[in-house]
Amino acid sequence: MKTRLLALALFVAASVVSARPQQEVRQTANASRAKIADWVLSHASNNIQAEYFVVMAEQADLSGAAQLTTKAEKGDYVYHALLAKARETQGPILQWLDTHQVKHRSFYIVNAVLVEAYLDVALELAARSDVARIEGNPIIENRLPAPSIEASSGVRAETIETNISYTRAPEVWAEGFTGQGAVIGGGDTGFLWNHSALRNHYRGFNGTSADHDFNWHDSVHSRGGSCGHDTTAPCDDLGHGTHTMGIAVGDDGNGNQIGMAPGAKWIGCRNMDEGTGSPATYMECFQFFLAPYPVSGNPSQGDPSKAPDLTTNSWDCPKSEGCSALTLKAAVEAQRAAGIITVVAAGNFIKPSCSDIVDPPSLYEASLSIGALDHTTGDIASFSGQGPITIDGSNRMKPDLAAPGVLIRSSYATSKTSYAVFSGTSMATPHVAGAIALMLSAQPNLRGNVAAIEGILEDSAVHVPSTDCSSSGSPNNSYGYGRLDVKAAVDIALISFAPSSSVLTTAGGQGSLNVSAPLGLSWVATSNVSWITITSGVGTGNGTVTFTVNANPNESARVGAITIAHRDFTIRQQGSGAAACSYSIDPASRKFAGGGGRGSLTVTTTPDCIWTATSNASWITVASNSGGPGSGTLTFNVAPNNTGTQRKGTIDVSGATFSLKQKAPR
Repeated sequence: MKTRLLALALFVAASVVSARPQQEVRQTANASRAKIADWVLSHASNNIQAEYFVVMAEQADLSGAAQLTTKAEKGDYVYHALLAKARETQGPILQWLDTHQVKHRSFYIVNAVLVEAYLDVALELAARSDVARIEGNPIIENRLPAPSIEASSGVRAETIETNISYTRAPEVWAEGFTGQGAVIGGGDTGFLWNHSALRNHYRGFNGTSADHDFNWHDSVHSRGGSCGHDTTAPCDDLGHGTHTMGIAVGDDGNGNQIGMAPGAKWIGCRNMDEGTGSPATYMECFQFFLAPYPVSGNPSQGDPSKAPDLTTNSWDCPKSEGCSALTLKAAVEAQRAAGIITVVAAGNFIKPSCSDIVDPPSLYEASLSIGALDHTTGDIASFSGQGPITIDGSNRMKPDLAAPGVLIRSSYATSKTSYAVFSGTSMATPHVAGAIALMLSAQPNLRGNVAAIEGILEDSAVHVPSTDCSSSGSPNNSYGYGRLDVKAAVDIALISFAPSSSVLTTAGGQGSLNVSAPLGLSWVATSNVSWITITSGVGTGNGTVTFTVNANPNESARVGAITIAHRDFTIRQQGSGAAACSYSIDPASRKFAGGGGRGSLTVTTTPDCIWTATSNASWITVASNSGGPGSGTLTFNVAPNNTGTQRKGTIDVSGATFSLKQKAPR
């Protein structure tokens, strides 16, 4: 800065002190200082610059994403809501920083600006009403595991690794589910993408050449170890990332079956430089995964349709090193709102003790936190972090699950054919990431339904009782809900029912739905409201659920659900005030190219009215056939036109007709 702001601030304060009582001036100064994290106060001064986040007071409201049914819809909604809020609110701060020549960088996944400046700048910004708080960007030396054994390139396993078999993943492969169609995002030290066990699973590789756009990002912008910084292709300067991704998807097709989901694809973001990260590098990777963009591009070019289904994160951001507990919370919650599962390591400790899980992102409710166990004994690992979470006063249970994390053999970055053995919750985490990919390949309709996936993993886990750390039986604060059993999880995921929803009149009535389930698998249907009575709701294998809906005594419409295997059959019932419902749509028509695609239209009606949508053409699929009460958005998919001629179709929305024309393919 050409002009030091401290002198200016003192001059302004002296000029107005006669107009304001000194007590008021002191109170204002104290309030501003209270917004600044201790790390910033101790690391920035009048002579030393530090990096810190200026977190805006206004943050995007993402609650609307919960009403959307598909991951694509959720991702698009969250990305644009976050980006719009950042653009709407950051302007005055950015202008001020530009005017005073302060180095800065804008983020949107958390509405914040990263600043490199003296303490006087922090004090000046903290005094603004549009600033909520100022948090540090410390350098984090991660406690990453080191290889206990490094295998030479000539040493090769001839069978499936025992830790993979322990989770029952091979039994899922035998049913034809290997993770196909699922994408895992890895935030780590980087990746040796062309390692023989990873190359064919990288989304950016088509079998002959690589395209890293939308598939790779480097958030390390200085230093960078042997990889350097701002790399344009995946690189790993420590080996940790290559090892973790191998556990998730690795298979070289030549005996090294090291991964849970060899049919899945992966993309990567480097958030650590030789194991050293920062809140900024972590946040930047979360931002990339929410809406990937080209290697030489920027976040405004993000494409949420290319987001992974989940991210695997074997790192932490310790409070002891200056990481504020809230810095990454909104980023993890944004991923969840967008339908992306954030799987994180519970943390490694020399002498674990109760409630030692205190660091982001493992402490967050929105994270799926994974502890490590020894798959040769079934016992929790001696280093695995334990709950409950007391640092935020929640007392919530953590970890959520336990998976193999002791002496795990996987790919290593020494060479394209190197393997090594590591131990840590870092290794347990990608086991669960791969398990989720297997679930999604078995039941693609689960994509974007984070709560259902987590619920299925919890229900299917093998319970391991414990009385440690304020626990009583299972679940508990050592194993969580238990040890990972992916075969049981996939069996539950395969439960489905039809139809997916129902609309009833004010008078109510009876209804039913057909349940499809693997042979011998038991299921139970439950209702979340008193006006829906399940008359038959328990079964084994295929079966039928019957129910009764009471008459609606209210003028307003109401919505309830029957839940089976953590998925909802939605029941919408008209109210007595809906006798004169009318519906309009916008637009009334649309044209599509021969390749098809996604579309949407707005349905407008009164708050008490419920609408239904029906496609009159097999090549037009509505995402949900009912909505409301009140106005809403209908989304639909148009299949590619392979007929050779132009075609027309319609969607009926409670009597209003939406017309669609699709061109013939060229």
